Amino acid sequence: MQRLKGKIAVVTGASRGGGRGIALVLGEEGATVYMTGRSIRGDSTRPDLPGTTIENTAEQLAARGGTGIPVRCNHTVDKQVEALFERVKQEHGRLDILVNNVWGGYEQYDDRTFDLPFWEQPLWRWEKMFTAGVRAHYTASHFAIPLMMSHRQGLIVNTTFWDRGKCLSNLPYDLAKTTINRMAYGMALELRKYHIAAVALSPGWMRTESVMAHKHTPEELSKTESVEYIGRAVAALATDSNVMEKAGSVLTVGDLAREYGFTDIDGNQPPAYRMSNPRD
Repeated sequence: MQRLKGKIAVVTGASRGGGRGIALVLGEEGATVYMTGRSIRGDSTRPDLPGTTIENTAEQLAARGGTGIPVRCNHTVDKQVEALFERVKQEHGRLDILVNNVWGGYEQYDDRTFDLPFWEQPLWRWEKMFTAGVRAHYTASHFAIPLMMSHRQGLIVNTTFWDRGKCLSNLPYDLAKTTINRMAYGMALELRKYHIAAVALSPGWMRTESVMAHKHTPEELSKTESVEYIGRAVAALATDSNVMEKAGSVLTVGDLAREYGFTDIDGNQPPAYRMSNPRD
């Protein structure tokens, strides 16, 4: 049974990784999914990762019987973001689910500066994480919410990374993710009277295309989860009639799996991620 049949969703940053997994699951559940990204055929931001474009995601969803609409969008350009939601308005007149997944800051991840003290890191990392991450979440929500208010219902999910308030290993990363979590809380307070739930959702270590492109031992990979595990978490939230009770919370995929009873694609149920070497 398609639990989200008739629903309209936007998943930002859906060309690969968790965004792709979320888009695929929502589409399989019957939602019409607008999937955004900068990577299109012939012009990919990650040519080293073949098959990671929004068209590829849409084709994978179509092969599963779902409806995906790829929309090229640079989420640091407000006019492009506004045009995305204007298109949704013109074509459907409403929006039910927004997943803020677009992210920046992993460019040049292999430049060997990511684990350095913050004063030795390049300042562009801060700019990328806060512009293509935090601000992009805020901007998409800004344009999306009027499409949810029209029917006084909606779900906004900010993908994040969280381990019970522990300080993450990279200071700009920690600050960006903490801001995203706080954003969900603040939005939830203002949106509650419109019956729109905003949450932050943290996956574990996902087998993204980038992760799989690096060499990992079988033992390391045994601790990972598929990119569709977080998709199943979003689908569970979107079909929960009591989701408003979770509004403003920071949630983990592993905890939701146990609450709602879903598994990863291999039938396993990876627990909520715990950092093996937190800073505090």
